[in-house]
Amino acid sequence: MPENATEVTAAGIARLAGVGRAAVSNWRRRYADFPQPVGGTGTSPSFALSEVEQWLRDQGKLAEVPLRERVWQEVAGHPAGAGQALIHVGCALLLVRDRPTAWLELAAAPDERMAALLPQALGHVLTARFGPEADRGHGPGASNPARVHATSAQGPGGVHGASPPNPTGVHTPGASGPGSVRPPTAQDLLPSVPLLRAAAELAAGIGAGQAFEFLLGRQLDANPRQYTLTPPQLAELMADLAEPPKGADRAARERPVRSVLDPAAGTGALLRAVGGPATLYAQEADPGLAALTALRLALAAEGPRRAADGTHRAAPGPVVRTGDTLRADAFPELAADTVLCHPPFNERNWGHDELAYDPRWEYGLPARTESELAWVQHVLARLRDGGTAVLLMPPAAASRRSGRRIRAGLLRRGALRAVIALPAGAAPPYGVPLHLWILCKPEPGVRPAADLLLADTADLPGPAEDTSTGPGRPPGGKATGGKTPGGGRERFDWPAVRAAVLDAWRDRTDAEGVSRVVPVIELLDDDVDLAPARHLPRPASEGGASGLGEVRERLTETLRLTAGLVPPAAAPAAPAHRPLTTVGELARTGALFLHTGTAVPGSAAAPVLTEHDVLTGAAPTALASTEREAPGGGADDPVLLEPGDVVVPVLGGSTAARVVDASTAGAVLGRNLQLLRPDPAAVDPWFLAGFLRGTANHRQASSYASTAARLDARRLQLPRMPLAEQRRYGERFRELAAFEDALRTAGRLGGQLVQGMYDGLTDGTVTPG
Repeated sequence: MPENATEVTAAGIARLAGVGRAAVSNWRRRYADFPQPVGGTGTSPSFALSEVEQWLRDQGKLAEVPLRERVWQEVAGHPAGAGQALIHVGCALLLVRDRPTAWLELAAAPDERMAALLPQALGHVLTARFGPEADRGHGPGASNPARVHATSAQGPGGVHGASPPNPTGVHTPGASGPGSVRPPTAQDLLPSVPLLRAAAELAAGIGAGQAFEFLLGRQLDANPRQYTLTPPQLAELMADLAEPPKGADRAARERPVRSVLDPAAGTGALLRAVGGPATLYAQEADPGLAALTALRLALAAEGPRRAADGTHRAAPGPVVRTGDTLRADAFPELAADTVLCHPPFNERNWGHDELAYDPRWEYGLPARTESELAWVQHVLARLRDGGTAVLLMPPAAASRRSGRRIRAGLLRRGALRAVIALPAGAAPPYGVPLHLWILCKPEPGVRPAADLLLADTADLPGPAEDTSTGPGRPPGGKATGGKTPGGGRERFDWPAVRAAVLDAWRDRTDAEGVSRVVPVIELLDDDVDLAPARHLPRPASEGGASGLGEVRERLTETLRLTAGLVPPAAAPAAPAHRPLTTVGELARTGALFLHTGTAVPGSAAAPVLTEHDVLTGAAPTALASTEREAPGGGADDPVLLEPGDVVVPVLGGSTAARVVDASTAGAVLGRNLQLLRPDPAAVDPWFLAGFLRGTANHRQASSYASTAARLDARRLQLPRMPLAEQRRYGERFRELAAFEDALRTAGRLGGQLVQGMYDGLTDGTVTPG
């Protein structure tokens, strides 16, 4: 194998071939000619990508590797690590976009010559975006303010000491002074040259910004425990909340957003959601992540503009610095118009002792257990008078007794303007209903606000009633939206949440069960508990007690329909011994086609059918499309559902299978789902879905880990039958699916009625009768 050749893990091979990891393990055992490991460990070996591709083609398991997959595999298998590879790619994509002629001249040279010339070319484009290197350590008022500056302070999240190893290209003071995203050396770039050529080819098709978004998204998906992410829908909501409310004075509403700060930038999602012209400032504790964020924001910005003299000049880039924000603030003189922040939660080692006399603690020294309130005060200290900040906070910060004195101070001075509870699943940790705090820095001579907006979107109703009567949709049933039973990630209607939050903030009016404007004096008790749920009593059910009658009527109608769908008595028979085939064999003969889902809600303009939707029989998760794609979501070709498709989850060991009907067609196939598209002249879709749900069939096609099971759809078995006989079975399976959906709807309505009666009887809105 050539030196520095790209390597790929078993998971990468599974992605290339569109199968599960269990299938790759089986190939290694069954085929003696399967490529041998060239690296990795005994439990997680790696293989040469070129050898794997050739073997897959020889076996008929791979026609052609998509360009985006090839580029990602080269990033993941880079000898210096994926993080270093992404920094090289980001620098090169800036050159491709901002100076395409210079890139084409470099790309025409051999690899070694190209690697030798690239540092100088990258230096020019980085200087144009981030300023001369000598100026990159200056304060916010510098003429070229964009830089990634690393402090020597030790902080959470992987911040190194004064002289750490520096694999990311972010220069630290312990080495040779302030620095930025610096041009890699020719020696560092040489193994990256094939990757850079491939990335430029990908950018030619989808754009430099989207190419980097795709690769960064894959890196984030591959290391979910390494990063705390802010979902794009939430980031856009927070950016919109930073606009002045309707009740603000005219000067505040007409003032454009000039400067936006994120003091805990992470991957830059919050700053990327900022619309309109703005100067972006960011600080991040991890040097490598700070470099990626700087490149991401620069690539998301517009390209060079044509100046009056005919030359093209790059717009100033973002101001990104590295360091522990609380201990070593990189912007001590900044007075930003807006601050957006998703701070780390529950940090004990945030600097309580050494920062005891810090001037930022205007509202009181936060307790050691109140790191979030330290971030709140830091944010207020970096706002201009009258500026607005939006923070994502854990719910405990609104009610812990150790923080009541600071919360009281925020209320008395009018700094805290709203506390908004989000549904569980809005952001990690996904099982907790997080809060948004909206703050405004008090202006001298202006009377503090006398009230606080409290809003709770945790129990918003679902979308409009779906009166369709197709299989699995009883009359009067509802498509699941809003907050679905069980809560959790991707299980609520983001457009409904977004609309409710923005309406509550901009109108600042009371809305039953959703928002209430509470006088500050009412909140200044012994606890200063600002949790919205405490101050917003909710109705017993949809529409309050008056809606229970409607729920009862719908339940009665659903039960009547369900009784008519009860299957007839089963006719016992001896076990049948039929000739069998597998899904994999059918795929090889063209009787059906297999597709793997990769979309997540918010990554596509169309609704996304998620794993949860398949398991619960819900309608596809209908989320509003966004101008900015979710990381990793912009470059994948979405798989659109067609009538007759069969969708099965690949995780969890459930025996679910869903046949796509006209109401679901057009949605995008979500991740952790496998789509089987049968040829209707060869395989009946209901026959296929019914036999895929067999318990024994799932058991023999699944692989089991210590905590989860994964289905290999190619190993699922079907009996060989004539099409007419398939349709006879398929009709019975269709009837069973309709009965199952009717039972599911009846259970949901029954739960609403029972809980509504309990709530009504206990709060006095319903009498015993």
